[in-house]
Amino acid sequence: MITKEQKEKLAQESKKIADNISHIKHRIVVFSGKGGVGKTMVSVNLSYGLHVHGYKTGILDADITGPNVPKMTGIQGEVHMSGNKIIPQESHGVKIISMANLLSPDQAVIWRGPMRSKMINQFLGDVEWGNMDYLIADLPPGTGDEVLTIAQSMKPDMAIIVTTPQEVSLIDSVRAISMAKKMEISQIALIENMSGLICPDCGHRIDLFGSGGGKKQAEEMNIPFLGAIPINIDARIMADKGKSIVIEKNDADISVVIFQIVNKIENVLGV
Repeated sequence: MITKEQKEKLAQESKKIADNISHIKHRIVVFSGKGGVGKTMVSVNLSYGLHVHGYKTGILDADITGPNVPKMTGIQGEVHMSGNKIIPQESHGVKIISMANLLSPDQAVIWRGPMRSKMINQFLGDVEWGNMDYLIADLPPGTGDEVLTIAQSMKPDMAIIVTTPQEVSLIDSVRAISMAKKMEISQIALIENMSGLICPDCGHRIDLFGSGGGKKQAEEMNIPFLGAIPINIDARIMADKGKSIVIEKNDADISVVIFQIVNKIENVLGV
């Protein structure tokens, strides 16, 4: 049973978070039913895509035990404080906060759910986000504590579920979509990632994981389908080097699709 003192403390924390993120116009959560579907790649490149379109954008790396956003964005070094506020790092104008920059590279985060949730609330309540158009939260895979915490504290106005075309991924993404609906997130949409590979030598399309599964699932679950992102070797190489394909090669096939998805997000949420 929660004591009166604990209730007051929770209320104070909730107000602190609400006040701190009140200047962020739109909050998007990106998650998936299972790992390995490229959710972080999608989060990072959508953030850069929105910034290229002129929006003030930030990424909250909510995968506390497996934070990969810094690797894909090239940010390094320790996070700094200003008074009692955490100052987010920046990459190409996008603000970023991640657990990875609070730890040594080889240090594991062995925390139970409540501790991970507390860290997410700190990222929401103590980071100096300032005035922003979009904050994208890259969540860990699954439907665990962190997803619940983000839904309750961040109050997102859009959830983007990432899947691959293969059946094993689609099975899990159904659960993610159902969870987003139960959390009453106003806008829920789906992206199919790893949707085919264009052979760089002959131009033939290879459907490594099948095709069309994401669009079919979106129709069955009655949610918008934002697009099918192809596999792109350059995108993988650049991500390993901390670079974004939408910035380095904005005419690549994957970049074209990502910018099309950005346009759809703009149409749904506005500015």
